[in-house]
Amino acid sequence: MPPRILLIEDDVSAGAAFEKVLRKAGYEVLSVSRGEEGLAAAVRQQFDLVLTDFKLPGVSGLELISKLRASQPRLPIIMMTAHGTTETAIQATKLGAYEYLVKPFEVDELLDLVASVVEQSRLMTEEVELGESHSAPRALVGNSRVMQSIYKQIGRIAATPVTVLIRGETGTGKELVARAIYQHSERADKPFIAINCAAIPETLLESELFGHERGAFTGAQSQRIGRFEQASGGTIFLDEIGDLPQNTQSKLLRVLQERHIQRLGGNELLAVDVRVLAATHCDIETAIREKEFREDLFYRLNGVVIQIPPLRERREDIPSLVEFFIQRDAHALGVESPSIQSDALSLLGDQFWPGNVRELENAVRQALLLARPFAINPEHVKQVLAQGRKAVSVLGAGYSNYVRDLLSRVQRGEEQDAYARVIADLEPELFTQAFRLAQGNQGRAARWLGVTRLKLREKLRQLGLHQ
Repeated sequence: MPPRILLIEDDVSAGAAFEKVLRKAGYEVLSVSRGEEGLAAAVRQQFDLVLTDFKLPGVSGLELISKLRASQPRLPIIMMTAHGTTETAIQATKLGAYEYLVKPFEVDELLDLVASVVEQSRLMTEEVELGESHSAPRALVGNSRVMQSIYKQIGRIAATPVTVLIRGETGTGKELVARAIYQHSERADKPFIAINCAAIPETLLESELFGHERGAFTGAQSQRIGRFEQASGGTIFLDEIGDLPQNTQSKLLRVLQERHIQRLGGNELLAVDVRVLAATHCDIETAIREKEFREDLFYRLNGVVIQIPPLRERREDIPSLVEFFIQRDAHALGVESPSIQSDALSLLGDQFWPGNVRELENAVRQALLLARPFAINPEHVKQVLAQGRKAVSVLGAGYSNYVRDLLSRVQRGEEQDAYARVIADLEPELFTQAFRLAQGNQGRAARWLGVTRLKLREKLRQLGLHQ
């Protein structure tokens, strides 16, 4: 089912334009013109997002948001407002609006925000099942001993207020564990807000988390309510916590200790009642030794640790995972009566899967597409695996020629250390491109390269890209 949006706009022409844009982007839209109509619709039907104008006949924008938040605290609200009502829009955010848009705005700005908020709505409402399951689009699948232990941990800690640190390699399902904890907690009817600490530029992350006051920095033209305030009463999930900048680490530590936040540029202490879940794929202990991560913050986050094993350490779960992915994706891909031959399943079970469950999921989906309308056989699996190896292979034709030429020069005595020459030739380009692709976000670039921030900064200094 496409995401469903409740649009509340009293201007007929504007409402028609918004509805057209949203439908074209793939959303299902119910459009009403009055606030009380919107309240009634939200009670009768299930929506992923409310997009509402501020000035409405009948029920005012603020009253609408207040009543929606009281009755459905997990339903995200975007409010559209004119420049003259920006301060009121901030008040609306305090009452529970997830975000606001100041008119006039670009269509792309609207669609980007809607997509982001719909994703937050999905994280709150899409059920995560545990164990053998084929009824939910997302599930922690597997009955191995180690997965049974994780299910028990989730059950034991979900109803407690303890901070949880979820550790595991990329692609193991850390977000699913966080959502399962939230859904089984006493805060399940309150907001769940997820923040990827590595995906937000360092200069904006503090404002995103804690908010800012007007004039706090260049471009801060109005007050902003941070995600901790918005999640008050609920749960905040800090993904990739190992990439958190050190300055922000200090402020997060203070929040965990004192249960107060302070907006950037502000003096007021604001009490927040938020449960913190965090996740990382990083080797935190090494980061602590290299002074990249605060030891005291680690111990604050380390209330309970859930360690998710890589897929290669629970191979007995692969048949269940494959069956789950086949049954889940078959309808969307137009595959009737999907199945897999035992030899093909054994071949999947023999792989190393460095990308873990996420890599297996992608492989099964590609094999389904290759096989339809027949059963997945070993040749389909081999073709998918070969395509994957080709995609990640370092030795393309250009590199092959480069290596051959280099080794020839070594044989002639023109070079003495081939390995050092390869590093010297390729490392500057690798670090430079990663840094630029990450738009200057050091945590993200370091994560992509598989190095610590300390090493990244050292290389960037050598290249003149960082002082």
